[in-house]
Amino acid sequence: MDTKVITINRKTKLDFKTNEAYKSLRSNMEFCGNNVKVIAITSCVPNEGKSSVSFNLAISMAEAGKHVLFIDADMRKSVILGRYQITKISSGLSHFLAGRRDIQDVIYSTNIRGLHIIPTGPVPPNPSELLGTARFKLVLSKFRDIYDYVIIDTPPLGSVIDSAIIAQNCDGVALVMEARTISRKFAERVIEQIRKTGCPILGIILNKVEMGGKYGKYYGRYYGKYYGKYYGKYYGDYYGNDSGD
Repeated sequence: MDTKVITINRKTKLDFKTNEAYKSLRSNMEFCGNNVKVIAITSCVPNEGKSSVSFNLAISMAEAGKHVLFIDADMRKSVILGRYQITKISSGLSHFLAGRRDIQDVIYSTNIRGLHIIPTGPVPPNPSELLGTARFKLVLSKFRDIYDYVIIDTPPLGSVIDSAIIAQNCDGVALVMEARTISRKFAERVIEQIRKTGCPILGIILNKVEMGGKYGKYYGRYYGKYYGKYYGKYYGDYYGNDSGD
């Protein structure tokens, strides 16, 4: 599986507080238990930063010595390849799910030790149907025996059903939410969709918060009180500067 190597170009280095925030998030994931290995990351709507969160979480885990596979399953609107200037990609997830490539043909090693990637591949006409195939379920079960963690970037659940389909085959799902963007009622509906899959909710990652200002204090009180037992704490100065999905 390690025959193809690609280079990840991070345009800007994470500042100290943001890097520490990812370490905190990584630790929270690790404390979810040894049986939580395949993790889906989603959001309510586009542009909340879930792709940045999921990819940087995968990098943080790899830098901590874990063997990590990042799967870009946002086949409708992927931003990973362009954002991190990843080139020399010939095959991806959609090729595998459609039966046009074997799994070893779509896994790439990277210049970050311990991190492998499965890119999306070309946009298929039927993403939901492909993600719901037994082929995807089977390969995820095999990855549990190969990798310490499998991080899956999925489309916003408030927009399309793909994330719920993926979550059915995962050990847990985390929901990225942008501060001052999502109403409580809309968040409730998305959370209920996740619950219907039977996949445990690992937590909510509050993103793009100015922690030093009044909004940081407000959201700490409001969401901390409302989400209670399944709230995943996440800290950093305006964490997630990328405005994309």
